[in-house]
Amino acid sequence: MATEHEDTGARRQARHVTRRGGGDRVTIAMVARAAGVSVPTVSKVLNGRDAVGPRTRRRVEDALAATGYRRRGRSEPGRAGLVDFVITELDTAWACELLRGAEHEAYRLGARLVLTVTHDRQAHPREWFRSLASRRTDGVVLVLSSRTRLIAAERLRSIDAPVVVIDQMGGYDHDVPAIGATNWAGGFAATEHLTGLGHRRIGMITGPDDVPCGLERLDGYRAALGRAGLSPDEDLVRRGDFYAGGGRRGAAELLDLPDPPTAVFAGSDQQAMGVYDEARARGLRIPADLSVVGFDDVDMCEWVTPRLTTVRQPLAEMAVLAVRDVLERAHAPGEPPPRLELSTRLVVRESTAPWRPPPARARAARRRR
Repeated sequence: MATEHEDTGARRQARHVTRRGGGDRVTIAMVARAAGVSVPTVSKVLNGRDAVGPRTRRRVEDALAATGYRRRGRSEPGRAGLVDFVITELDTAWACELLRGAEHEAYRLGARLVLTVTHDRQAHPREWFRSLASRRTDGVVLVLSSRTRLIAAERLRSIDAPVVVIDQMGGYDHDVPAIGATNWAGGFAATEHLTGLGHRRIGMITGPDDVPCGLERLDGYRAALGRAGLSPDEDLVRRGDFYAGGGRRGAAELLDLPDPPTAVFAGSDQQAMGVYDEARARGLRIPADLSVVGFDDVDMCEWVTPRLTTVRQPLAEMAVLAVRDVLERAHAPGEPPPRLELSTRLVVRESTAPWRPPPARARAARRRR
């Protein structure tokens, strides 16, 4: 049992820390300093873990009470058992793969996943940030589009819980936790595969101009062309939106060129599906008349005909690591936040083939009727 002298000393130190902190929010580090213990020790007490002796636990509890520490607006210490997963939309296979990984890991670790879909074009970021800041959560995983990226970056530090961003490497300051994939290497591998098959007119359909992962894939495409001794031709690059509609529009513009490409690297699997649709509408055969490569390797790549050659990024694994990270940092706030890039790899299937001069029928079909 702690002595009265020890209790009084802890409370006196806590009052000193509170006065010195002024009107600022009381942090775990301030509580640890008041109790004369480490930050992980305070975290263990907050989360109800047993690896703290009774005298130390009492000192921490006294410091928590004296400093007026409040975690996420709750009056009682303890774990919420919740992880917030914030994503722009769910109507893509890419998003569903992320959600599947996040839910699986949250369940494995004994937490529940709270899903927020921001519907980027409709909801203002302040709305869901206000919601996050007003309730209990052990951590927040953000999957945000370019429309909200800058606003999100400014507000991340206001969330009093561990936060990690998925798939926005390069879009945030270096001190923002982020887990992404090697987009440049993936773009390079996709294009190098096509040049290795003998293709010299290779089109690319990118993502929006302000999305870092799309720009990195475009840079990889250009680098691979240079490695093959080919000068990048900007006429062969079309801006897309990562959706099938953007892929079809980009393919139509590329195939209408006087000297159209014999292969197309789509910046996402969904855009590759748009390329498939446009090629089919023109009577072009994949890959005999047009080779196609995607990016992501979602489930539908195995079910389309022909099966899609694509660059695999480990979407589910990215989400698993994100959930695991925020829960671990909720228990041990002193842990450093992640800045990870997971490896991509080329998955070769049936949508690509060696270049060969197209017959007259295929040349005519490439142009819009």
